Amino acid sequence: MKSTVEQLSPTRVRLSVEVPFDELAPDFDRAYETLAQQVNIPGFRKGKAPAKLIEARVGRDAVLSQVINDALPGKYSQAVLDADVKALGQPEIDIDKLEYGETFSFTAEVDVRPEITLPEYSGIEVEVPSLEVTDADIDEQIEGLRARFGTLKGVDRAVETGDFITIDLSATVDGKDVEDAKTTGLSHEVGSGNLIDGLDEAVVGLKSGESKEFKTTLVAGEFAGQEADVTVTIDSVKERELPELDDEFAQLASEFDTVEELRADLRERVEQNKKLGQAADIRDAVLDKLLEAVDVPLPEAVVKEQTDANVHDVLHQVGHNEELLETALKAQGTTREEFETQARESAEKQVKVQLLLDAIADAQDVQVDQQELQEHILFQSQRYGMQPAEFIQQIQQAGQLPALFQEVRRGKGLADVVLEVTVKDADGNPVDTKALFDREDAGEELAEEAAAEEDVVAEAEEITSEADEK
Repeated sequence: MKSTVEQLSPTRVRLSVEVPFDELAPDFDRAYETLAQQVNIPGFRKGKAPAKLIEARVGRDAVLSQVINDALPGKYSQAVLDADVKALGQPEIDIDKLEYGETFSFTAEVDVRPEITLPEYSGIEVEVPSLEVTDADIDEQIEGLRARFGTLKGVDRAVETGDFITIDLSATVDGKDVEDAKTTGLSHEVGSGNLIDGLDEAVVGLKSGESKEFKTTLVAGEFAGQEADVTVTIDSVKERELPELDDEFAQLASEFDTVEELRADLRERVEQNKKLGQAADIRDAVLDKLLEAVDVPLPEAVVKEQTDANVHDVLHQVGHNEELLETALKAQGTTREEFETQARESAEKQVKVQLLLDAIADAQDVQVDQQELQEHILFQSQRYGMQPAEFIQQIQQAGQLPALFQEVRRGKGLADVVLEVTVKDADGNPVDTKALFDREDAGEELAEEAAAEEDVVAEAEEITSEADEK
């Protein structure tokens, strides 16, 4: 088999492939065997009729179609490998010639990863918010703990922000009852904003047994996007009594004996969380600088595929109900055209980021070992509230394990870049990125890196089988 590559654009190539018949003969044999099982020819057992009779019965086009279905994917993949083409997405294939005994030729146009010229990372400077842990931060954590251990007590007074109320709700749109909005005995924390817009403002000042009407725009259901008249009735009012902040409370709410020890622990936790937040700020800032500095040609087919995926995700949220989507967009003051434009712009940035990070990882020869992939899988399973074995099974069934591998690889590549740039906080102080991103002290178990993605995938599959056996 021989193939040639024609560069159509920075993001698209045309492969011209010729396959000698001797390489294709086994595919013709398999095609006849497959078709022989699908037809009955008098005088022959099923599957035993000669090729000429099979072709006479089903037609030459059926034979050629079967050969194409069997042979084309493998021949295309081999041509991509031979030409070292970094293909993206599905190809557009044209069959030039396919006849028994003759050379098989076809062309395939496919999007490819563009060549990207990366800047000198040492010349990049970014600024991020300063990291500061204040007494107010600790007080906020303490109050959260007190609220968690607080008790609710009924009160005979008007509703105030922070109270816990039990309410009945009903709504109408143009005089028609909204069945989805009718409920009784609903619990709500006033001021949380967890329910419909306008509710918190409406209930403040009401007492148990009193009602009030207000207007709001419904965001879901049959009347999504339409203005409704809502009636709320207060059934009960309770306030939260907080425990005293003393050593006894510290012992109740934590493993510590004193409030002082509890505050010290909370300070460490807050500082760690703020460091994680600062690390995320640094990654985002560096990535934005790179996107400004680098020209990334965008493969049109890949961008369209990502745009379609973005639109599909939003449609999925409204049960693939086009009318409901139109109503929701109208409620937001957005047209369908503007929505699709936003989906396209988002897709362009997503694809640009992926291509840039892939180029960085390639330039730095980033490798991913089994332990790193395991840790990423564990993190993602926790994020989705799933058991690791269940999560792995799902991503394998969906063919998403290579995508998780790429997420880890891209993250490592960007972390390496961060170590080379200059980072300062808002006060002009240098930020120690090594403490936030360096992986040298990650442990001996991370020392051996896999040489290829296939190795990592195979190892992750072994993890899956072991987890399933347990």
